[in-house]
Amino acid sequence: MSKINLLVLLLLGTFLWQCQQPEPVNPDSVAIIPQPTEIQTGNGYFTLSPKTAIVFNSKDEEVASVAAYLQEVLQPATGFTLDTRSSGRRNVIQLVIDKSIVGNLGVYKLQSSPAKVEISAPDATGLFYGVQTLRQLLPVEIEQPTVQSGISWDIPSVTVFDEPRFQYRGLHLDVARHFFPVSFIKKYIDLLAFHKMNKFHWHLTDDQGWRIEIKSYPLLGEIAAVRNGTLIGHGGRPPFEYDNIPYGGYYTHDEIREIVKYAEARYITVIPEIDFPGHTIGVLAAYPNLGCTGGPYEVAKRWGVFDDVLCAGNEEVFTFLENVFLEVMDLFPSEYIHVGGDECPKTRWKACPKCQARMKTENLHDEDELQSWFMHRIEKFLNNHDRKIIGWDEITEGGLSPTATVMYWRGWMKDVPYEVAEKGNFMIMTPSSHLYLDHYQNDPEEEPMAICCFSDLENVYSYEPIPEGFTPEQEKLVLGAQANLWTEYMKTSEHVEYMAYPRAVALAEVVWTDKSLKNYDDFVRRLMVHLKRLDGMNVNYFDKEFR
Repeated sequence: MSKINLLVLLLLGTFLWQCQQPEPVNPDSVAIIPQPTEIQTGNGYFTLSPKTAIVFNSKDEEVASVAAYLQEVLQPATGFTLDTRSSGRRNVIQLVIDKSIVGNLGVYKLQSSPAKVEISAPDATGLFYGVQTLRQLLPVEIEQPTVQSGISWDIPSVTVFDEPRFQYRGLHLDVARHFFPVSFIKKYIDLLAFHKMNKFHWHLTDDQGWRIEIKSYPLLGEIAAVRNGTLIGHGGRPPFEYDNIPYGGYYTHDEIREIVKYAEARYITVIPEIDFPGHTIGVLAAYPNLGCTGGPYEVAKRWGVFDDVLCAGNEEVFTFLENVFLEVMDLFPSEYIHVGGDECPKTRWKACPKCQARMKTENLHDEDELQSWFMHRIEKFLNNHDRKIIGWDEITEGGLSPTATVMYWRGWMKDVPYEVAEKGNFMIMTPSSHLYLDHYQNDPEEEPMAICCFSDLENVYSYEPIPEGFTPEQEKLVLGAQANLWTEYMKTSEHVEYMAYPRAVALAEVVWTDKSLKNYDDFVRRLMVHLKRLDGMNVNYFDKEFR
């Protein structure tokens, strides 16, 4: 063979070899939210096909449930019902329990190559979060609810190591002001899971409605759950007008158990809130003997703070609350029970002989100490049942129990986190300045009515949960952060979604991703892809302006 022919053959062989090599993955084509701790791109793509199998060899039922969940979320858009089995090396998505992986609860590794995808973690929680990352590596059409034709279901070759920064990553929903069906609560939970959030704070009771069935007190469902009309217009603009249309509803025990089980399968804890001693005028309408004046009372038709609250000097109040919480604890396995404690005027207590007698008996100096005594008494009852309380930051006034966790919401009260840290209590950050998603996110003239203020996507993303100047030991007291959705001005689930997303997506990165890796411009780049995924989930998100 001539030298020329040999050279041609060598060049041809080199060309063919290069053609067969997987193409490098462009890092900019990967858009994962929240941003992983470490991510490296490789060469080539794994292609999901009807022959792909989900492989796991663990006998752990939780791992099997994660495999079933993955099978379920991949099926609608692909049309593939992937086989699950215990072995296989190629064309598989493998779920592996690997106790050698060290990190915060939820840590996982994901490695994808043209041959297979492997998600490994020390427990099923990490595997579940790895599955959420896998979803975001697939084409955006994977979130569509019906079969998508003509899509190559390619997963780029990547190596990911990932773990959450905070253990508490929450989103709140107020269902007292406006009530939402079970189907929407499940959708809300699905979106939390997709963004690796793990706490659903369910605000179930308030002046305008009681939303949980309590079998020992049926009038809560018959009376406290129904208001005889709703405010028209803004609550801060008298004179007040009402529509005079009865509005109500509550969740039955069976519905609550269904929701709690649904959330548990997605590694989300449902934390119920039963608000007291304030925000209880609906309770008083049903059981007027629990108030200081005896009434008459009416379930509130407008928003705000009302003077009528539970009577701290009345023993019947404590019997009532203990019986309510016994049913609540039976429904919710959460370690935490939220007990409110916010916005409790002391007007009635100051004029109430029973409350004043209680203060004298307990050697309390003022009504703030009376509220503290009130909260501590119920907290002790819950502690005796192996539960812990969370309370809004007003529970710091009059004396803070050493076992209470404080939810810091009054962003203008700058000293509160430092005072809580000095006492050594745990805290969850949810300041109204950044994490109240009932605030306007655009020019109010162009937006649906909201309570006040302004907090856009960038403001949420900029939030840092650790207060400036905290010592390393004090930093450990910050469990995480949560965004709140108060629904006075949100009558529909579509409006809730509009106010929550994509600001809740920004929060997801705040609480998951190390602050050194945060970059708003890059977040917005990834968000533009992410919104297409939310389209597939039929989320009515805000999309007018992201600065």
